Amino acid sequence: MPAQSANNLDTIKRNLEANVGQKVKLRANRGRRKVIEAEGVLEQTYPKLFVVKLDKPSPVRRLSYTYADVLTETVEVTIGDKQVGAAL
Repeated sequence: MPAQSANNLDTIKRNLEANVGQKVKLRANRGRRKVIEAEGVLEQTYPKLFVVKLDKPSPVRRLSYTYADVLTETVEVTIGDKQVGAAL
């Protein structure tokens, strides 16, 4: 089973790397009924995480999440009309 998870993480990472610079929608579960919904641009990908630059001016300009957050569905990333990491 761990090999399957690693394969899914690689798939999520490649999918996000291919869409750097694209507009994305985020829905992040922060626990205790706190859900953050935001839109922005996928700014950069790194070996363990990715960074989204938010569109709307606010004190927080960038959000970063790990690929594991997407795999565990703590964070939902939608590019266009396709959700990243869904139905793998």
